[in-house]
Amino acid sequence: QVQLVESGGGLAQAGGSLRLSCVASGGAFSSYAMGWFRQAPGKEREFVADCSWSGASTSYGDSVKGRFTISRDNAKNTLYLQMANLKPEDTAVYYCAAARFLGAKAHEYDYWGRGTQVTVSS
Repeated sequence: QVQLVESGGGLAQAGGSLRLSCVASGGAFSSYAMGWFRQAPGKEREFVADCSWSGASTSYGDSVKGRFTISRDNAKNTLYLQMANLKPEDTAVYYCAAARFLGAKAHEYDYWGRGTQVTVSS
C-alpha cells in the first residue's frame, strides 16, 4: 500500500510559479510511474503530467505543456511538479497518483493523494 501526500499548493499571481511535492511512503516508489492530475470545481479531472519510474520519460497535457515540469527523486521518494507562468485557469486541486505502467488513464492509477489546492489570481 502506497501513501501519497501532496504539498506546496497555495495562492499565486498570474505569471508566477509554484512547486508541488508529493511524498510517497509504504511502497516501492521507484517501481511506479507517477502522475499529476487536477480538478477544478464543476469540471472533470484533468491529466497534467506523468513520468516513468526513472523520470526519463515524461508527457504533459496540452494546457500545461511548456509551462509545467514533472520530475522525481527516487532517493527521497518524492515527485515534483514545477509550475511556471501560472494562469487563473490553472486554479484547481492538484493530485499525485501512482500507476504500475506509464501512460495509464486516470482510472488505471492504483494510489492517489488527497490533493493540494492551487489558486491563481489575475
